Amino acid sequence: MGLSIAGRLCRMGAVTETLTRLPTLVPPPVELPDRAAALRADVRAFLAEERAAGRWHPRADVWLSGWDERFSKELARRGWLGMTIPTEYGGHGASPLDRYVVTEELLAAGAPVAAHWVADRQIGPSLMRFGTEEQRQKFLPGIAAGEVYFGIGMSEPDSGSDLASVRTRAERVDGGWELTGTKVWTSGAHHAHAFFALARSAPRDEKNRHAGLSQFIVELDAPGVQIRPIPLLTGAHHFNEVVFDKVFIPDSMVLGEIGAGWHQVTSELAFERSGPERFLSTFPLLQALVAQIAGTDLDAGRRRDLGGLVSRLWTLRRMSLAVAGSLESGHAPELAAAVVKDLGTRFENEIIDAARMLVAIPPDPQAEHGYARLLADAVLHAPGFTLRGGTNEVLRGIVARGMGLR
Repeated sequence: MGLSIAGRLCRMGAVTETLTRLPTLVPPPVELPDRAAALRADVRAFLAEERAAGRWHPRADVWLSGWDERFSKELARRGWLGMTIPTEYGGHGASPLDRYVVTEELLAAGAPVAAHWVADRQIGPSLMRFGTEEQRQKFLPGIAAGEVYFGIGMSEPDSGSDLASVRTRAERVDGGWELTGTKVWTSGAHHAHAFFALARSAPRDEKNRHAGLSQFIVELDAPGVQIRPIPLLTGAHHFNEVVFDKVFIPDSMVLGEIGAGWHQVTSELAFERSGPERFLSTFPLLQALVAQIAGTDLDAGRRRDLGGLVSRLWTLRRMSLAVAGSLESGHAPELAAAVVKDLGTRFENEIIDAARMLVAIPPDPQAEHGYARLLADAVLHAPGFTLRGGTNEVLRGIVARGMGLR
């Protein structure tokens, strides 16, 4: 006959109690400070000036493909790089929310930000959190000046998003460590000065796969480092394979503590996964789409679909902004960052689907600029959206584990 009313109420109470114990997936919402409006206006005026001068054209996925060192240095000159780095290291001691404003304006405009992107987004904050004074003095001023560029050495062949399966070895030698192994999908390594490499510094423990991992700062011109290009189908070169052949890393270039690599990397990924780049990579294409169909006679269903994209964009922005507020408070909200990345990268792909369905302009990677080029760039880069920074399947596992569901 099933449960009695009392039994059902008891079960409902247990479920409610369980739900109340689950962690909050997204931090409380935050509002941008009043000063943000003036900052936003300054950035927009600068971007309009740059575009009017023809110095660059909007592109999709600019934080991967838009490498322009002149542009990065110009941002630095205006105080818009290294914003959260303390002034004693060449930065500006600004709030993560101030940086958020600058970042979303750059991405929304499709500006070429790839040169400084990784260094400004996560290397600087990680050096402030885990780096030594020597490391901060060595790298932070150059990052803030737009003159020092970094990559990320996490992914490896045959490992996918499973960082715990890292096989690059770090062996203790006199005065430091010797790295042997391979990293893959390293964006910008052929231009970058250095990157953080995650390596196994102790034998693998099957009972705790996250133990025995450490991070090292590898200067990419060091003896034994080989950088091999991984070109796109178009021939464009953004990705690389980086091979270590007994590369010596002095003790002074160990990042944080030996054996604490997993904790450090997951903290770093909160910066990588939650930013506006996780839902704004195809925003220039969305803008172009709206411009193309403005004044046309769309049926109610298609208008609803387009309105749904815009409303989801606003929701994702609020979620991402909440994570930025949490970072400003000194937290590292890994679960919230994973949620933003999962939802945001799927949204980016849906913009491409809408752009192909609603406008009869085919993608053209040879076009200099305009709708056809934006669509071509987005289509070619789309396969990586849900892979880089952790596949969506892995992210959902992280969220489930963090909520105590697995």
